[in-house]
Amino acid sequence: MTAAATRQDLDRVTAIIEEKGYRPHPIPGAQRVAIGVTGNTEPINPVLFENLPGVLEVISVSHPYKLVGREAKPEDTIVRVGGVGIGGGSFVVIAGPCAVESPERTLAVARAVKEAGAHILRGGAFKPRTSPYSFQGMGKAGLEILAAARRETGLPVVSEAMDEASLELVVEYCDMIQIGARSMQNFPLLRRCGRTSKPVLLKRGMAATVEELLMAAEYILAEGNYNVVLCERGIRTFSDHCRNTLDLAAVLTVQRLSHLPIIIDPSHATGRRHKVIPMARAGAAVGADGVMIEVHQNPGNALSDGVQAVMPAELAQLMAQLPAILPLTGRRLAEMLAIGA
Repeated sequence: MTAAATRQDLDRVTAIIEEKGYRPHPIPGAQRVAIGVTGNTEPINPVLFENLPGVLEVISVSHPYKLVGREAKPEDTIVRVGGVGIGGGSFVVIAGPCAVESPERTLAVARAVKEAGAHILRGGAFKPRTSPYSFQGMGKAGLEILAAARRETGLPVVSEAMDEASLELVVEYCDMIQIGARSMQNFPLLRRCGRTSKPVLLKRGMAATVEELLMAAEYILAEGNYNVVLCERGIRTFSDHCRNTLDLAAVLTVQRLSHLPIIIDPSHATGRRHKVIPMARAGAAVGADGVMIEVHQNPGNALSDGVQAVMPAELAQLMAQLPAILPLTGRRLAEMLAIGA
């Protein structure tokens, strides 16, 4: 649509789309609104829309993902999580423990990451573990602890949902829903996320291609939730010197193909504490929109993934280094705004 398109113009276009049996998806942008069309099994005649008031152009989308691609929305999407925006040239740092372990430990880490300058607090209340005998998380009690940490620090919080039951709780207590690598192609869960109003952090599966990651995001957008942040967290390769292989080229590929922001997770990618901060710096240098890092004050006693958690002092060191790296890609550290600003 044109920048001057009125509400009546948008309603007229969406009405025609619905009359044809298709589904309209208005996608707000900084300068104009794009209206994606899904549900068609063959190309749509552009003449249906070209001469309508407010229509700037009709674009045929060539990729299988219709809504996440830049053909639907050329400008970058900015996803608002509490008082911080992800995307649009800012760099966001998400930090916190792999798992919520207790009120005391979680609040201590939350205070530390806040003091270091991080923007969003992470913490797992539901933990999908390889072994059924490993710590599985505190569930609802863990989410309540995260909510308490948010009240004290002012940091918005993100936590993982594993299924529809846990999703309802995450929506209730958190500012952002995380979909882990193991759930990237849990399509019913993705559809349910698309029917919420909360931003979604979607991690790339351990053996997923970039196109499969974008198609997973398409499931969420197709249900009406356009606030999706992608996460490159390492993929399974033949290398044995890291837990996974951090695919930094995927960041560049996603940014070329999609308007959605993408961050990296060097903690799960490397699986080794001494490699996390250097790879976080690499992600900033390549142009990622942010980083997610596991932080723990006593990693040796962590109940989950302590071997890849950095100390608060190491996070603070990274925060001090980022202002020298980010200008290389035209980015800046994100600024926290008051909630509702």
